[in-house]
Amino acid sequence: MSEYSEMALPNDANPLGDLLGGHVMHLVDMAGALAAMRHARRPVVTAAVDHMTFLHPVRIGQLLVLRSSVNRAFRTSMEVGVRVEVEDLTTGEIRHTSSAYLTFVALDDEGKPAPVPPVIPETPEQKRRYEEAGRRRTYRLEMKEKARLKQT
Repeated sequence: MSEYSEMALPNDANPLGDLLGGHVMHLVDMAGALAAMRHARRPVVTAAVDHMTFLHPVRIGQLLVLRSSVNRAFRTSMEVGVRVEVEDLTTGEIRHTSSAYLTFVALDDEGKPAPVPPVIPETPEQKRRYEEAGRRRTYRLEMKEKARLKQT
């Protein structure tokens, strides 16, 4: 599990005073990479990002807290879940603003995919995330194959 925090600042806002969605996506990628690198103990690259919905805007001056964990490791890839919460520092209110699943691939010293250690789920929550990650992987691979076939 990794945690990454950042205050929403004006240089990352749209004209309405809300944090740009692209900046939130960048932070999700960074938080996911932290968890993946900690697990693999190797450099990683982002291979895929699943669907992401923005439930609530992030206002300038609010604190973003991103929590990430490796749900499951395959041979050279890992699914990482990232949950984004926003805290209003003046009221203490915390809201879940978005979540995403990302796939990272570990790399060896030559930049080639490298094996990663398995995830061993222990708690009921970890076991649930582990099983769901397997189903999401099957779906991702099916979608990848469909996209490949459309290109030929």
